[in-house]
Amino acid sequence: MNDTLRQTLKTVPARPGCYIMRDRRGEIIYVGKAVNLRRRVLSYFRPGARHPPKVASMVHCVEDLSFLTVRNDAEALLTEASLIKKYKPRFNILMRDDKRYLALRADPSAEFPRLSECRIVRDDGAVYFGPFPSAPVVRAVRDFAEKRFGLRSCKAERPSPEDHMHCLSDVIRHCSAPCLGCVTPQEYAARFAEACAFLRGERPAVLEEVAKRMKDAAAAGGYEEAARWRDTLGALNDLIKSRARVRKTPGIKRAEAEAGLRELAGAVGLSEPPRIIECVDISNLFGTHSVASMVVAVDGVPDRRKYRRFKIKTVEGADDPRSMAEVVARRYSPGGELSAKNPDASLFICDGGVTQLRAARRALAAVGRADIPTCGLAKRMEEIVLDDGRPPVLLPRDSPALAIITRLRDEAHRFAITYHRTLRERTIRESVLDDVDGIGPAKKAALLRKFGSVRRIAAAAPEDVASAAGIGMETARAVLRAAASAAGEKSFA
Repeated sequence: MNDTLRQTLKTVPARPGCYIMRDRRGEIIYVGKAVNLRRRVLSYFRPGARHPPKVASMVHCVEDLSFLTVRNDAEALLTEASLIKKYKPRFNILMRDDKRYLALRADPSAEFPRLSECRIVRDDGAVYFGPFPSAPVVRAVRDFAEKRFGLRSCKAERPSPEDHMHCLSDVIRHCSAPCLGCVTPQEYAARFAEACAFLRGERPAVLEEVAKRMKDAAAAGGYEEAARWRDTLGALNDLIKSRARVRKTPGIKRAEAEAGLRELAGAVGLSEPPRIIECVDISNLFGTHSVASMVVAVDGVPDRRKYRRFKIKTVEGADDPRSMAEVVARRYSPGGELSAKNPDASLFICDGGVTQLRAARRALAAVGRADIPTCGLAKRMEEIVLDDGRPPVLLPRDSPALAIITRLRDEAHRFAITYHRTLRERTIRESVLDDVDGIGPAKKAALLRKFGSVRRIAAAAPEDVASAAGIGMETARAVLRAAASAAGEKSFA
């Protein structure tokens, strides 16, 4: 285990999320999920751990690790599926069960669009809803939408007379039967548009309709029918909750924000609610790519226009306090660009404990801004840390103040991770082949297109390398030496 990985393991939080493992070349080799990231990730690196051969091989290849925290285990499932689909890590291909989560698909370009279930979301011009973690819920909602809006369920693109003879949906009046001319194409298109609006959560009246039918059936003694409506209503509510959980960050209403800011002012000891809150997160997950992110909330609501990101310049390695001090100095130095263009924070929050907080306070004092209120937000218990002799403040879990600051902290972490990804992908694009004389961008692209990776280039014959790039044998041997060195193999003489 290298020093960077050892330091990273110390920062893994005990929260739901996904972890991303990389090898010595920076390639993602495995993506996993966990309800408790810390417990799951550390289990890979326990001394004397007896892993199956595939897991042991994977752990042996890990040189770097990063993680993403999410709100719950359902979001962790969907995030893992998304990352696996995007990066296709080789150990996930070996060890996963190939399960993908269901989504609903509708193709507006079809003559008579229908809803269908799918497990792969493609960029094909269709409309997708999901994916969602519960397959029974998705199927129940599809069944309800087809019956409620009269959508066809048959798979034929243009139903023929033979299809009509077997169309039970038409017989029992579940389908509006546009293929038989029972409704015009325009009327069917309107039904389809309403169904899509319902699936996007834009028709809450439909839920009220289902609830009314359930109550009416129960009042009339139709308890079996009432139970069916109850199950349908539960499925619809589950789908809406899942959609809100995985598609967007929940908003905070103005009244809740005002109450939360008043509570936060009391907890921190401010004379009035903080109108502008800045939150800084330091990330050292990639060793040489130490970065920081600063997100800003105005009246309790994140303002993306004011977000800033920093590439740490004066600190080597994982030193969060010194990195925090650098960010504070660059933000509040007199005459600095950020200081001139941005109003001062009513409250400055450090993502971390008292060590980061004290570093920020010292940096503010050094630039003459000790008057800016500052606190820390410790990750383990999500408690507010102060540096004035008072004990940490632990807010209730349903506190609106806690909702504001944890949402801001999560935004800062997400923003930092995005910056990390950008820097890492930029580094990956820089190949060892760039250092070989006679190999320019076009020849490098030709080699990688032919062999696929630096490791495969290192295993190739000099003649094949020369042929693929259109170079001489001397240059081909230089390419092989560079590739072998990067791949950790014996150099070709």
